Amino acid sequence: MALTVGIIGSGTVAQTLGKGFFGAGASVTMGTRDPGKLATFTAETGIPVADVATAAAADVLVLAVKGTAAETVVRQLGSALAGKVVIDTTNPIADGAPDAGVLRYFTNANESLMERLQAIAPGARFVKAWNSVGAPFMIHPTFAEGRPTMFICGNDADAKAQVAEILDGFGWRPKDVGLAPSARPVEALCQLWCAPGFLSGQWRHAFALFER
Repeated sequence: MALTVGIIGSGTVAQTLGKGFFGAGASVTMGTRDPGKLATFTAETGIPVADVATAAAADVLVLAVKGTAAETVVRQLGSALAGKVVIDTTNPIADGAPDAGVLRYFTNANESLMERLQAIAPGARFVKAWNSVGAPFMIHPTFAEGRPTMFICGNDADAKAQVAEILDGFGWRPKDVGLAPSARPVEALCQLWCAPGFLSGQWRHAFALFER
């Protein structure tokens, strides 16, 4: 995988995807406001850590921060995102406990966090992906039934094609479901994915779409 990838974030999703891209041969830089959070990660993996602006110089960016921080981060990066493919893994999860096992969102049903991010950085080529499954299954998920489906959306066809190729290489069946407004149902899939987990305490599932 001959490309440079900037992972924006320091949590479990950021670390999982950083290791995934690094293992696939990409040149990876983790971008965070607090490099100290990733000191152990860097020592174990050899993946370098830099500030967010430095990581954003990569060919492809992965936005893997908390949903409540996503708008601030994109606003801070500003024009640095122009023309960039930005894989948006975020979900608009509000602070506070789930409601009967359903995550609370700070958006409503007629908007999505990705649409907000696209409005803040209109020159960025956002593609929603990796938001509808837990981190342990993000890279090379294995299910007896076959490859699970990763639903993606975004306004830029070439960016979606590139992200689809990346997902395929990581063991997913990518499914393009439309433009940025389609992030509304795609982001809602996070709520649906988490609901049975909260109910049963088991988090070993993924979505699959069957077509005829």
